[in-house]
Amino acid sequence: MELTANAKINLTLDILRKREDGYHDLQMVMQSVTLADCITVTPAKGPQGDAVADLRFLPTGNRNLAQVAAAAFRAAAGLGGEVDVSIRKRVPVCAGLAGGSADAAAVLRAMNALTGAGLSPARLADIGAQVGSDVPFCVLGGTALAEGRGELLTPLPPLPPCQIVVCKPPFSISTPPLFGRVNVRKIVRRPDTAGVLDALGVGDLPGVARRMYNVFEDVLDRRRAADIAAVKAVLIDCGALGASMSGSGPSVFGLFDREDAAQAAVLRLRDSFRDVFLCAPAGPKV
Repeated sequence: MELTANAKINLTLDILRKREDGYHDLQMVMQSVTLADCITVTPAKGPQGDAVADLRFLPTGNRNLAQVAAAAFRAAAGLGGEVDVSIRKRVPVCAGLAGGSADAAAVLRAMNALTGAGLSPARLADIGAQVGSDVPFCVLGGTALAEGRGELLTPLPPLPPCQIVVCKPPFSISTPPLFGRVNVRKIVRRPDTAGVLDALGVGDLPGVARRMYNVFEDVLDRRRAADIAAVKAVLIDCGALGASMSGSGPSVFGLFDREDAAQAAVLRLRDSFRDVFLCAPAGPKV
């Protein structure tokens, strides 16, 4: 079975509090986009399943999140044999776009279909929560409010049709140190999450775009903050209605209501960056 594994962007990312278990309670508006990996799932050729990607530096076998998802499905459903997973990567890795989580979610959907288990989307999302915080959203896709660690999902009206330009600068940002720098009581600038929800409800794309924000941008070190700000400035200068960092970065995206402006942004960013993509909102998987 061959499936697409869609990346996600964070239209908003807010950190509400630190929990007693060490995690943080988050509030995020998440959106699937058409930028996607291609996942092929087949019965395993050997006694144990394998996972391989067309990028040699990615982990293989049970060190890959796709095989972690396969094992979680077998344990939860009591069905399905070992599978081999082949991943054709297009979503940049370590980018704040949930590429690995999307691959894992695709494996869960594939195994559900291949085994005839017939598990509900909500049950698949529950299994995905055992694999990673972004996996439940990637199972369901579309537009959603994500709370808790990201596993508590409320479907939302879709993001209005638009062009989305995604740019990943040539460095990675480690998530744990970012969380370590967050002092929830000192967060000054937050996204207008309620305003984004209202704007989605009436199909107001400019209203969504001007209310986007990611609180992680305020805890980046000075050098990375400048890098992110520079990409956002190019997107806005080219006509983006709004721009923000996705997840823990470093990917930055802009929302455009004109394709010519989006194309111009792609061309300008490609003068400096390799990983630049023009995509669109993607709907729910189920």
